[in-house]
Amino acid sequence: MDIHTLFDDKSDVYAKSRPQYPVQLYDWLVVNCNATDAVWDVGCGNGQASIDLKKHFELVQATDVSASQIENAPSIDGVTFSVQKAEQTNFADHAFDAVCVAQALHWFDYDCFWPEVMRVLRPNGTFCAWGYSWPCITPDIDAILETSFLSTIRPYWPAQNKLLWDGYIDVPFPFKHRLKTPSIALTMTLSIEEFYAYLHSWSATRRCMEQIGDSFFKESFDEIRPLWGPNIKQGVTMDLVIIAGKN
Repeated sequence: MDIHTLFDDKSDVYAKSRPQYPVQLYDWLVVNCNATDAVWDVGCGNGQASIDLKKHFELVQATDVSASQIENAPSIDGVTFSVQKAEQTNFADHAFDAVCVAQALHWFDYDCFWPEVMRVLRPNGTFCAWGYSWPCITPDIDAILETSFLSTIRPYWPAQNKLLWDGYIDVPFPFKHRLKTPSIALTMTLSIEEFYAYLHSWSATRRCMEQIGDSFFKESFDEIRPLWGPNIKQGVTMDLVIIAGKN
């Protein structure tokens, strides 16, 4: 499978609907970095993490294999976006104090990716990857979401997503000094329209629609709407998986 094509389609929807990560995550990251001169944001998508990393690092190099995602990234002073493979970049040796991966570690070729990370990371540099999976709203909404939506798209997820759902425990991790990571939840407050725009950004949703049409998506929306309420914003919570280490 050509992974970048999963995220090329509807990259504008992806840009508008993807959540920002909690402030606590970046605060913890900075405390565990020896310096904050430069960071590499790997698999940056359209820059959700890049925006916040710039608040803490002087220079952010943000890369993604998808040209369409990079085209939808914002223009930010001190952030350079480029289309590059995670496994092979044009960065100099020992260029970064930290290497970060937001919601993308499960896509890489680890045999090539880890040597590239070690090449560009400075001595005693910090690596941190994080991701999230299923949203939780209320028990009633969660139950209907499972039967009307999640169960329908489940066969259309790429196999790599299971690595994230399993907490990255099966991802090889080369750092001898593994950091103890905090327990942090990602929370959003969304209308039902905003929530379904987020669900539509999932690659499995779009692949499912291509195969069976979009009636399941509309039916799920209509079934949940009375529980969500008109003009109401609900809290949406997703637990973060975080792994980190130092070289």
